[in-house]
Amino acid sequence: MVRLPDASPGTRRSFPVLRWRGRRGGPKAYIQAAVHADEVPALLVAHHLERELDALAARNAVLGEVVLVPCANPIGLSQFLLGAHQGRFEQDTGRNFNRGYPDVTQRVGDRIAKRLGADAAANVALIRDALCAELRVAQAPDENSALKLELFRRSCDADVVLDLHCDFEALLHLYVAESLWPGARDLASALTAQIALLADDSGGAAFDEANSGPWLKLAHRFPDFPIPPACLAATVELRGERDVDDRQAAVDASRIVRFLAGRGVVRGRGPARSAAMATPLEAVDVVVAPAGGVLTWKRSLGARVRNNETIGEIVVPGQRRRAPIVARTAGLLFARRGSRWVRAGQMVAKVAGRERLPWRKPGALLFD
Repeated sequence: MVRLPDASPGTRRSFPVLRWRGRRGGPKAYIQAAVHADEVPALLVAHHLERELDALAARNAVLGEVVLVPCANPIGLSQFLLGAHQGRFEQDTGRNFNRGYPDVTQRVGDRIAKRLGADAAANVALIRDALCAELRVAQAPDENSALKLELFRRSCDADVVLDLHCDFEALLHLYVAESLWPGARDLASALTAQIALLADDSGGAAFDEANSGPWLKLAHRFPDFPIPPACLAATVELRGERDVDDRQAAVDASRIVRFLAGRGVVRGRGPARSAAMATPLEAVDVVVAPAGGVLTWKRSLGARVRNNETIGEIVVPGQRRRAPIVARTAGLLFARRGSRWVRAGQMVAKVAGRERLPWRKPGALLFD
């Protein structure tokens, strides 16, 4: 168990860290569930994944190392307001639990600047050691920051980082760095993800980009030395928040294991190839409610919609009108708001197109 600093006298929170290690020095995978603590499908998949990994370890089929944090946010897990769970934001500060992870890239670069060489593998090992060293001495001023630092300390030297989340109502989809595609296609194939959303810097310093970002930045800073993108980090959106089903969770856990097998972390058969749609995150239209009222849909989740098509309506009580919800790009309707009562300006849908949209700006692509 990893203990967090006490937020106030008489409080104490911690989170479990589970490890499976082989004897062959293979690659390391780090997987965490529900850093947005109210995204319950991730917790159930982690439960089934733990069973799968125990079975693999019993057969000596773990070749590298797997670190699993099955419930990554004890702060958010404890937050209820009038009986409703609130796990996405810290109630004290309003900070998103998946934003603001520390960036030590500059200090890591300064530490390794005179030690890089022509051997890519040696550079990877050097950078991982430097990342671990910088995070060991980093300080956290409060419980929220300490949680983020402790999670990052355990993932920073991994070859693979999977951050398990879910959306409101959604198809299974991924967020991954554009520089890691198509190298990450095996993850999409293993999970049968219908879409991968690509951005090297989506803004906000989310956990996956805290892990993949240093490699991309250091390669840019030191172009004369081979620095590969040595960490495949991805946010995995496990459909919608109500998709909490043992059978599906067991399948998802098995698919993660198949991906790990393809990467040499465990023994087994890797994933078959599949053709997931991949598109820049800047090509995703985030549709907001034009009015407050009752949300009704004309198009189903997974529909292919046209530009300027009305995909739903807001019924405004007492005004005898319906405000149309209009897609501003042609593409795949892959996520929708779960609540059917909305306020004006709330995000209600996401449509993934092919062309970058002029109003979607790099560095500000995520909604809190």
